[in-house]
Amino acid sequence: MTILVNLSPVLPQPTGISTYSLNIIQELRSLHPNVVSSFEIDGYTWHRSPADLTAEYGLKGHLKRLLWTQFQLPRFYQNLKATLLFSVLPEAPLWSNCRSVVMVHDLIPLHFPRRFSPGTLYNRHYIPQVLKQAEHIICNSKATAQDIVQFCGIAADQITSIPLAYDNQHFQFLDLPTKNYFLYLGRFAPYKNVQRAIAAFAALPNHTDYEFWLAGPPDQRQLPRLQAQIEALNLTHQIKFLNYVAYADLPKLINQAIGLVFPSLWEGFGLPALEAMACGTPVITSNLSSLPEVTGEAALLVDPYDVGAIADAMKMLANDTLLRSQLRTASLDRANQFSWAKTGKATADVLQRFL
Repeated sequence: MTILVNLSPVLPQPTGISTYSLNIIQELRSLHPNVVSSFEIDGYTWHRSPADLTAEYGLKGHLKRLLWTQFQLPRFYQNLKATLLFSVLPEAPLWSNCRSVVMVHDLIPLHFPRRFSPGTLYNRHYIPQVLKQAEHIICNSKATAQDIVQFCGIAADQITSIPLAYDNQHFQFLDLPTKNYFLYLGRFAPYKNVQRAIAAFAALPNHTDYEFWLAGPPDQRQLPRLQAQIEALNLTHQIKFLNYVAYADLPKLINQAIGLVFPSLWEGFGLPALEAMACGTPVITSNLSSLPEVTGEAALLVDPYDVGAIADAMKMLANDTLLRSQLRTASLDRANQFSWAKTGKATADVLQRFL
């Protein structure tokens, strides 16, 4: 029996879905999968997919990947006489003989829909059809599982929630001196709630003693709005845009922050929160969606719509060294409960059921 793993959306750089995919494939060796991807992965029987199907190519790449998935991926499946297709995204050939298990990371565009947005149409029409045809669905949190039931009408027993993990050889407590900055990690999409985080920083008493560093890929759709807000609040010398931070530099950056400020309005999982906890850095995050599942009692949970609540949490971290120490210990203990080995074994167990 042959399993075909579709990694066509994956980039070799460790970001987002690629981080999940490149870690999970290493834990599936016992299944001896055939892998479809744009670059070779050592130790696996490899089949090349076109290089222009990834997020690097924007909407054009996304559309090309959907067409390739519909018309070319079934040929790999048939030629290999595959028994099962595993896709790291909720994408699979429709109306074909490909038996599939798919991974759902989030349905955020359905929480915050935009009229005529390709993302909204993709999540509202294509994904539900893929999920209805799938043999089984894997997702990254109970919150995402609930979204699949609510938005797609899938029975709960068709879904298995398997938490993500982090690189425990990379994200570690480094015992470095804490500097005077709060840190945000992630994109600047509106649901990430960066505007309220900035407003909370401005409301922080004695905020002139601190800085707020925003690390994430530059987004020219969102940056002008954020920069205008920063200028209006007279914070241009205290808020820094770091743009994309190299993977190798993240542990030191996280370790030296007063705390990670991550008040997202919705997350499928929330890897930045877990990576910060693995570094022993206190986390301020949302009390919504998957984030309480990830952080447990090791973070300060706030109403992400309440600027005052975010500001109060930042004030607590800034002023209370004992609290920071307690959260550091709790964060490290909590992070130790997650590993790619656990995630991979649980994923392999699901796939084995359907081979």
